[in-house]
Amino acid sequence: MLTAFFCVLKGHMLLHAYKLSLIVMAPKPQRIRHLAEATWQSAMKKARTMSTETETESSSMKDAFSKYADYLNNLNDKRERVVKASRDITMNSKKVIFQVHRISKHNKEEVLDKAVKDLAAVTDQYVSRLVKELQGTDFWKLRRAYSPGVQEYVEAATLCNFCKTGTLLTLDEINAAFLPLSDPSVEPLQINILDYILGLADLTGELMRLAIGRISEGELDFAEKICSFVREIYRKLTLIAPEMDDPSDMKQKMETMLQSVMKIENGRKRSVCLL
Repeated sequence: MLTAFFCVLKGHMLLHAYKLSLIVMAPKPQRIRHLAEATWQSAMKKARTMSTETETESSSMKDAFSKYADYLNNLNDKRERVVKASRDITMNSKKVIFQVHRISKHNKEEVLDKAVKDLAAVTDQYVSRLVKELQGTDFWKLRRAYSPGVQEYVEAATLCNFCKTGTLLTLDEINAAFLPLSDPSVEPLQINILDYILGLADLTGELMRLAIGRISEGELDFAEKICSFVREIYRKLTLIAPEMDDPSDMKQKMETMLQSVMKIENGRKRSVCLL
C-alpha cells in the first residue's frame, strides 16, 4: 500500500517537473508573459493588502478624531455651564457684601445675621451647582471659567467672618464647607491657593470702605481694628506675592491694597484731628 502511495507521489513530482521544464524551455516571449502574469498577480495581492491596511488605519484615525471631537464638545458645554454658575456666584456674593455694608453700631447683629444667611444661600444654591459640575474632573482645566466667582465668594465669606468674629476665615475652612456639597465617591472641588489670595486681596478694599463708614459714625475702635487687620494682610501678602508663579494679577491688587491701607489711616488721622 505504501509502495503504491509513493508511486503516485513520484508521478505527481515528475508531472510538476515536466511542466516546469516546459516553462523554462518555452520561447522567451512566453517566459516573459508567465513572469509578467506572476508579477501582476503579486502586485495586485500586495495592493489589496495595502488597501485593507489603509482602510483599517483610516477607520482607526476617524474613530480617534471622533472621540476627540466629542471630548472637546462636552468640555465646551461644561465650560458654558461653569461660566454661568460663576456669574451667579459673583452676583449673589456681591449682594452679601452690600448687606454687610448696611452695618451700623445700632444694627450690627441683625445685619450680620442676615448676611450670614444670605451667604449660606449662595453656597447651597449656586456654589453647589459649580461643585457638581466640576467634582471628579480635572477642574484646573476650567479654572479661568470659574475663578471670578470663587474670588468673589471668598471675598464675601471672609468679610462676613471678620465682622462676626474679628478673625480671618482660612482656605481650609472654606474648602471644608464645600465637602458636604460633593459626592464622597469622587474628588471634590477645592478652591486653590491663588484664588483664595486674590479674593483676600479684594477683601481689603471692602474693609477700607467699611472702615471709612465706621469712622464717619464715630466708631473709631472698630475702624482701628479694621486698619490693623488690613495692614497685617498687606504685610503677609507682600511676602507671598513675589513667590507666586504668575504675579501679574497680584501686582495690581497689591497696589490697590496699599491705597486701601493709606485711606484708612488717613481717615483715622482726620477723625482724631477733629476730636
